[in-house]
Amino acid sequence: VSNSPFPSSFFLFSILYLSLLSHLSLFVLVNKHKPWIESSYHGIITENTDAVLLDPPLVALDKDAPVPYAGEICGFHVQGLSAPFEAVVLNRTSGEGRLRARGPIDCERQREFTFIIQAHDCGTGPKGHAKKRSHKAVVHVQVGDVNEFSPVFGQLEYHGSVTEGKVYDSILQVQASDQDCSPQYSQICNYQITSQDTAFAIDRNGNIRNTESLSFDKKSHYKIRVTAFDCGQKRATQDTVVHIHVKPICKPGWQGWSKLVDYEPGMGGKLLFPKMHLETCAGSVSWIRTTVELETSGAGRGCDRQSYSERSLQKLCGASSGSTDLLPAPSGVFNWTATLVTDGGRDSDLTYRFDGRQAAKIPDWVVPQNLTHQFTITTWMKHGPSPGQRAEKETLLCNSDKTEMNRHHYSLYVHNCRLVFLLRTDYTQTDSFRPAEFHWKLEQICDKEWHYYIISVDFPVVTLYVDGVTFDPYLVTDDWPIHSSQIDVQLTVGACWQGGRNGMWAWLVCVVSKAKFTQYFRGSLSGLTIRPGKIESQKIISCLQSCKEGLDITSPESLGQRIKSLVVMEGEDLEQMNAALRKVSYINSRQFPTKGARHLRISTAVCFGEDVCISVPDIEAVVMVMQPSEPRITISGAEHLTIPASDLALGLSLFRDLHIISTVIKSDGQTNTDHRSGAFKEITHNLDYCDIMVLGEELRAGLESLELHHSALSGKHLEYANSSTGMSIYGVDSISHYTEVIRQVRYQSRQAVDSVRTFRLTCSELNGRYISDQYTLQVNILHSEEAIEHVNHVMAPPKYMQIIHPTVIESNSYSSGEFRCIYCFSPVVPAVATAVIVLCIAALLVALLSVYRLNQPENQEHIHKHPLPEKQADCDGSSLSITVNPLEVRQTIYIESQT
Repeated sequence: VSNSPFPSSFFLFSILYLSLLSHLSLFVLVNKHKPWIESSYHGIITENTDAVLLDPPLVALDKDAPVPYAGEICGFHVQGLSAPFEAVVLNRTSGEGRLRARGPIDCERQREFTFIIQAHDCGTGPKGHAKKRSHKAVVHVQVGDVNEFSPVFGQLEYHGSVTEGKVYDSILQVQASDQDCSPQYSQICNYQITSQDTAFAIDRNGNIRNTESLSFDKKSHYKIRVTAFDCGQKRATQDTVVHIHVKPICKPGWQGWSKLVDYEPGMGGKLLFPKMHLETCAGSVSWIRTTVELETSGAGRGCDRQSYSERSLQKLCGASSGSTDLLPAPSGVFNWTATLVTDGGRDSDLTYRFDGRQAAKIPDWVVPQNLTHQFTITTWMKHGPSPGQRAEKETLLCNSDKTEMNRHHYSLYVHNCRLVFLLRTDYTQTDSFRPAEFHWKLEQICDKEWHYYIISVDFPVVTLYVDGVTFDPYLVTDDWPIHSSQIDVQLTVGACWQGGRNGMWAWLVCVVSKAKFTQYFRGSLSGLTIRPGKIESQKIISCLQSCKEGLDITSPESLGQRIKSLVVMEGEDLEQMNAALRKVSYINSRQFPTKGARHLRISTAVCFGEDVCISVPDIEAVVMVMQPSEPRITISGAEHLTIPASDLALGLSLFRDLHIISTVIKSDGQTNTDHRSGAFKEITHNLDYCDIMVLGEELRAGLESLELHHSALSGKHLEYANSSTGMSIYGVDSISHYTEVIRQVRYQSRQAVDSVRTFRLTCSELNGRYISDQYTLQVNILHSEEAIEHVNHVMAPPKYMQIIHPTVIESNSYSSGEFRCIYCFSPVVPAVATAVIVLCIAALLVALLSVYRLNQPENQEHIHKHPLPEKQADCDGSSLSITVNPLEVRQTIYIESQT
């Protein structure tokens, strides 16, 4: 510098300038390198965890190190929206990082992921200015499987079949699967039979074989349980059930049918054998006949007669009226069957069992009169012989002398296995030897099955129908007519009434006997009726036996045909027979069918060629009718009525505002009686009787009665019976018709009675199977002495003015000599009210004057010598009653004057 021509100050300036330039270049070029990472990574993550193991490890390097910020790694960026991963920096100086999942990873959804990752440095300062990114690296991540799923079988049940005497390599194959994603855990490595002591084995592929030959006669069905294991030795949570059926060696029979068929009420027809076919062992069929029979074990089980009485059925089938039901459901009016034993429980209350000790007397008012030359007896009967045939007669129905003598006027009885009908005429009709006993000897009498019997009398011809088939008597014996007498007769069921022998008749037999039942019946009866006149037509007889449940063939050819309990098919084509049998269905059109089993039997005969015919084993199956939704019958109306006693002579309409409704609720197989637990729906169906019972003391004969005009029954299938205990209205008809008729029932009383009369109304559907709630009505009867309590209290109305319900106000016509104004309201016509008041005051003055004269001394002796009649004496002191309230615009006046 000293030898330089330039001054020393120049060199100093140059050094400072270069130093400045050096610092400026360091500042500008401090972040001159990009971070560096590997070009690819491979990772593994176990499902349901978040840590990823990378190879090589995630490390980013920067050549700018150790320059602060520029040589430090601030982050990693994962590209790809579908990649559920993120990378975090563990050490900014060393560039070490970690890859992790943002949430749970499921191997079963996705087994591997591929995405891009980049690293970036921290730039030139704390705010990350001028940061640089590394190149893009590819990351492959595989998801490690966890054995979280158990094997699951494709079917809960498997079915296979073997022929007896053969050993199979494979009868059937069961298969299970596993939802795990890896081959180790998703593959099934082993199957195992868990049932003990079986004649079967299973291999690793699920093939089941038998280890010994099987016998159809020894055991026709095997049920074994099988489980599965995956390659991680995890067992199936639920075993599968394998059914193996053993088929007999080359024995023709029906295949593909179910022993139990469930039937839901209201579903219409249900196919019974949709997959059924006949196995013929490769034989060539030339002729085949198949019979399908629906068997019943009760008296018309499932038919109308179990729903309604025989009398109601006759009306529904078009028979003329006048039939008398001798075995009705017990009720307040028809109470003579209350002591009899019912056979079959709740759903068969009209079936009565007689064991040789029970019998019933039919009340005289029930017995039909004038049964002479034409009448009809109908009944369902099941009778079977006891060990050893009995010699005594067994009486179903008997009409005999009530006292003194033991003459049988007509009777129906069983003697051994013969049905005998006795009909004796009397001398008023004829004096000649006439047919008297008609005998039928039939297998049905003692086969212990239910049969329907009709005895149609058109004297001297008596015809017997059994299940709709006519039978003529094999023996008819004649007898002389019965001598006429004044002895009353007694009609009985289940035995014959022996009136005893005494008095003027004792010398004939030289013995005095006590009245008793004799010739008891042993068996069951249902629907015993007697009706003047003969059955009109075969059509009515067929209707009485018809059912609303049965078998049908759902094919165009059968449309319009009535259901039946027996279907017979015959043909030459096996495939057509199979197709026809698959169309056989069960149908039950009753609104409330009886639940329980209906038994089916299929009988088949097959011929191969002209000479070889075999019988295929019968099939027995069951149709199980499920519980129907039961109706709830509700009766509502006024609970109290108040009426003056004098108004009862013309009658009081008890149930003028009556309402009867029926609702139903379905509870998915569970009985539910809580109104709040479901929505009730009103339904329409029929009733078969309603009873109006008098609670407390019975109605007094000749003084009190329940009345119903016959015109109220016009156009309806209803009848009624009346007694001192109440009234019964019966017949199968709609709820609306019953309501209309009951509203017209009137209570009459011709003499003052107690202050309260109480009536109870109940209604029934299906002969008491469904009973309504008990509706009680209390009638408060006001007597005239009760009315004078408020004569001097102007503001208080009389008791009999308490209108509990509008139905007590009736328009009556009163006899002459009696003036009455009841419930007179005059809110807007003051002139009329004034006139009425004037008349009332005048009547009061007349009455007071009469009382004054009666109380005079000169009249007392006359009164004692000539007492008033009892009726007038009862009315003394109450012949005049006035209630006036002149302070109100509305005036209530009651005036009763008797002369």
